Amino acid sequence: MKKFNILVVSVALMMFIGGVGSTQLMAANAPAKQPAKAKVAPANKSFTTLPAKSTKPVVVTPAQNYTYTSVKPLDLVAHPNAFVNKRVKIRAKFDKFSSLGLDYKPAMRSSQKYITFLICRDNVTNVIPLSELKNFLKRDVAEKNIDLETGDVIEYSGLVFSNALGDVWLEVEDFKVISSKAKDKKTTATK
Repeated sequence: MKKFNILVVSVALMMFIGGVGSTQLMAANAPAKQPAKAKVAPANKSFTTLPAKSTKPVVVTPAQNYTYTSVKPLDLVAHPNAFVNKRVKIRAKFDKFSSLGLDYKPAMRSSQKYITFLICRDNVTNVIPLSELKNFLKRDVAEKNIDLETGDVIEYSGLVFSNALGDVWLEVEDFKVISSKAKDKKTTATK
């Protein structure tokens, strides 16, 4: 009887302190179940086997028929909360490629897959980057446009996926070079 009282008190104390439910406690003390044996069909009966279900989730990529709202970069930066989870289109002057904002946990985009780029502010005459707008471009697209120079006109569209730190975090889905100094130099040299 004394052992039974100690057992009851210790179980009650464990449940109170550890939050262990009675079913968990009983399952811990229960003997392990043996796996069910596979049923073997008799050799003279025919049957079809179903393929095993895949444990990987199926990812379906929808056709990209998105509607983009043209917006000025300074308007976007002034009201980041209004554009979260919206698709926007921007035309601006390219400044430089950067690593700004990569691998930041609250708005995670891996430096393995992405690179950021900065655009120039359009409200000043000097070249000043608009660092409040973090534009994430896939590395393979960036590598195709590695010859971009400061002042080249670009147009890009994408999804504003975060407003972490009060800034705009935009994943670029479409990127076009409108005019490039490097291309202008090549065409002038060939004439």
